[in-house]
Amino acid sequence: MTSLVGVVLAILGTPLFIVISTVAILSFAAGDTDLTILFIEMYRLADTPTLTAIPLFAFTGFVLAASGAAGRLVQLSEALLYWLPGGLAIMATVICALLTAFTGASGMTIVAVGGLLFPAMQQAGYQEKFTLGLLTTSGSIGLLFPPSIALILYGIISETPVDQLFIAGIIPGILLVGTLAIYSYFKGEPRDLDRAQTARGTTPPPRAVASVRAAAWELLLPVVVIVGIYGGFIAVSEAAALGALYILVIEMVVHREVRVRHLPGIMRETMVLVGAIFVILGAALAYTSYMIDAEVPQSLLAFVEIHVNNRVVFLILLNLFLLAVGCLIDMFSALIVVVPLILPLAAAFDVHPIHLGIIFLANLEIGYSTPPVGLNLFIASARFDRPILDLYRAALPFLGLLLIALLLITYIPALSLVLVTE
Repeated sequence: MTSLVGVVLAILGTPLFIVISTVAILSFAAGDTDLTILFIEMYRLADTPTLTAIPLFAFTGFVLAASGAAGRLVQLSEALLYWLPGGLAIMATVICALLTAFTGASGMTIVAVGGLLFPAMQQAGYQEKFTLGLLTTSGSIGLLFPPSIALILYGIISETPVDQLFIAGIIPGILLVGTLAIYSYFKGEPRDLDRAQTARGTTPPPRAVASVRAAAWELLLPVVVIVGIYGGFIAVSEAAALGALYILVIEMVVHREVRVRHLPGIMRETMVLVGAIFVILGAALAYTSYMIDAEVPQSLLAFVEIHVNNRVVFLILLNLFLLAVGCLIDMFSALIVVVPLILPLAAAFDVHPIHLGIIFLANLEIGYSTPPVGLNLFIASARFDRPILDLYRAALPFLGLLLIALLLITYIPALSLVLVTE
């Protein structure tokens, strides 16, 4: 009955935190449980030190998006990779991955850099279909790189060390970005190489030096964060604070593109995103406690053990399920609602929780661009003013390549675990 109420509320367009909270309250009430347990479970959020990293990293990403960082990175790619077939497309993928890693919001990446990258790639001679497909699928490709908010959230929910998740996502993330980069190398327009060879002698070295100098401060941001964490100097939450301070100094003092008057708007956008995550997380923690008390995961595990008898089949079904989830539900909601149910199932099939997290996020970021209802497809359609069917066709070759990379990530656990030290 409570599930039916939740479905009805969701169909009516009720915000997810209200749906989850309502279902939790009704479930506890039906079991004659004191409803104060809801507030006790929500209070657990305050006892999670890593949680403070989420708003700080999100703020860093929004400041980057509000500055001219994307434009400087585009100029850098044109100056350094003008000679390489697909050079601009390769850098476009890297730029999208970097911005998504810090904002955790793939739609923002398409909106923020799409207006710069789309005309630049058109002028460089790339086919429109290729450009649309690349920018749409690259819009969520950075969720596996530190300091991804999604990785932090998975770590909190699964009680997995966030610093280990950060390092576990590096090789799979490089695999996904590298897959698109290699495709871009071979798919670049033939005349790009001719143009590049001609430009090799006409592009002055000072332009490349100036581009490196202009973008150097933003390029140092991931280094500051990662070296701080893995050098043992600071914790994840402290690295988030350092990153936010660093980017504020760079964009407000060095480049002077973000003014004091811009900060209230940036903070408001950040808090809208982070506030929604926190409210959903608090409500979901309470409902997760109810499901554990009601032995829902155990029942689900028993069902799966009866109908799925080996690890390979389980992982195939898990990928199909998570791709569907990535299409239909936003990333943060999917993490909060689905992870507690999947963890015991994965443990039963000897899937390491860190490996599971990488599989989970790889599926979600691909699901964002999967027809017919992947969110990135609709955002790209609106941003580039193209019919949604054109985006479907443009995204399919890239999705096929990403799915191959996903299979490698799923069935070769060493890609996720080789750098992790227990």
